[in-house]
Amino acid sequence: MSVLARWYDRAVLPKLLNTLMKSPEMTRIRAQRVPQVSGRVLEIGVGSGLNLPFYQPGTKVFAVDPSEELQVYAREVAEAHGTEVEFAAVSGDAIPADNQSFDAAVITWTLCTIPDPAAALLEIRRVLKPGARLVFAEHGVSPDHGVARWQNRINPIWKPLAGGCNLNRAPDVLLAQAGFAFDDIERGYIAGPKFATYTYQGLARLM
Repeated sequence: MSVLARWYDRAVLPKLLNTLMKSPEMTRIRAQRVPQVSGRVLEIGVGSGLNLPFYQPGTKVFAVDPSEELQVYAREVAEAHGTEVEFAAVSGDAIPADNQSFDAAVITWTLCTIPDPAAALLEIRRVLKPGARLVFAEHGVSPDHGVARWQNRINPIWKPLAGGCNLNRAPDVLLAQAGFAFDDIERGYIAGPKFATYTYQGLARLM
């Protein structure tokens, strides 16, 4: 990685992501979905902590994210809202926790960035208790063929600029392949450019 790329990833990208991920519709989805879990909760890709204000009181969050720069924001949010959080600056495919140690998991706008999402979901499965809930909200490939073609064209340029984000993954397929069953799933565009806003959200359960 070049010096310029390292500077962008450390100095520019965290601020950019913290701003972009605060859209009104994304905030609405967070407010709707995050309170659906409680107990000891694993959050993969905590980022700048935008989910943290919406956890139920008494929830204990174990927050995983490789970006120490984004965790600076997340720690401030946790302190401001009194959310009990333990942070780990690691990737989602290497969770430092015992088998079956979490009651639930939350993953929002994160699967697109993980280099091996299938491995990460299997790792999440490992640390969840049987029957545990997983709240998810992810953008991904559009069912509209014209939009999907543009997603494939743009992706090689988009990915390095957006912290490894892929526009053309199918999070519902990835979750199902990892052994999660859907209690509730919604698909559709939210506000913004169509190539980046086809959203999959809902509640899944470990089978």
